[in-house]
Amino acid sequence: MVTGLTGSFLALAMLAGCAASAGSTGRAETSAPALAGVPAEADRQAILAMAGEYAVTFDFTETLAIDPDYELRPSTETPAREVVIVIADEPGFISLQHLLLVGNREDPTVIKHWRQDWHYEPSRLMAYRGFNTWEMEEVSAQDAQGSWSQTVYQVDDSPRYAGLARWEHGPGASTWTPAVSWRPLPRRDATTRDDYDVIAAVNRHTITAWGWTHEQDNSKLVLRDGTPRELVREHGINTYRRTQLDGVENAHRYWAATADYWAEVRAAWDQIMLADVFTAEDDADGTMLYGPVLSEGQAVFMGARDEDSALANALAVISRRVTTNGNPVNLLP
Repeated sequence: MVTGLTGSFLALAMLAGCAASAGSTGRAETSAPALAGVPAEADRQAILAMAGEYAVTFDFTETLAIDPDYELRPSTETPAREVVIVIADEPGFISLQHLLLVGNREDPTVIKHWRQDWHYEPSRLMAYRGFNTWEMEEVSAQDAQGSWSQTVYQVDDSPRYAGLARWEHGPGASTWTPAVSWRPLPRRDATTRDDYDVIAAVNRHTITAWGWTHEQDNSKLVLRDGTPRELVREHGINTYRRTQLDGVENAHRYWAATADYWAEVRAAWDQIMLADVFTAEDDADGTMLYGPVLSEGQAVFMGARDEDSALANALAVISRRVTTNGNPVNLLP
């Protein structure tokens, strides 16, 4: 059975999940596949519906200070333009790559953003343990039945967090709401503060006729003192409104030029995640890991580096920053 958190960690992290049950009221029916081991088409279409062109708003508000000395930080609302493309579409596996469009609206710069992989009835699930460490957990047959896992990766395809749930489909909306899971600090906090160590979150994805949302019920936890404690609670909602974006051809041009490079980078991380426990060390600005790996992809796109040289450089960086089962990893041939 997937626990995600154990002992007092689970009890504390569940504080963040008070709204988790909101996604499982009687308003919708959980999809049931027609055949054992075969995903419902409604599930697949809900996931695939997240692909497209979007005007996005990332909106985060700290709502409740748990620590008596903590002062709530100002809310943040950040607009963005994002293209989501399907890079894998198999019966039980769908992979979606997010690409940001920044700068000039007619001729924007493309920045590779996060990726989400969806597996039907997975046998293993990634769990973040804090302090740059992840553990792979076995998923029981009971928990896996009819469920999809979502695994989220950072801009360099390194792991971030994962969850497991069944899709619920109702009039006008399809919703996927997993249990509480831990994740590293978001970049918006990692680069500006150092007063907490991990986020315990419930991530709710809702697909509508006009686009989709990613809601987050977050608890910011302090682990460094040995006994986890909750610092503050936060609500986030990332809203993806379907639109037609200027300069979208740049995103497709970038991906056409770099897809093979990123496929090899993904394969390297897949190899790493075969281990039971792994670490990936980086600094808040990403200058040790994700910055160099992302830059090598940009060099391929610009024609400044051939794919083999860029991949060798990226694998060397990853090998220096990652351990598996307590041992250094060597991804170079």
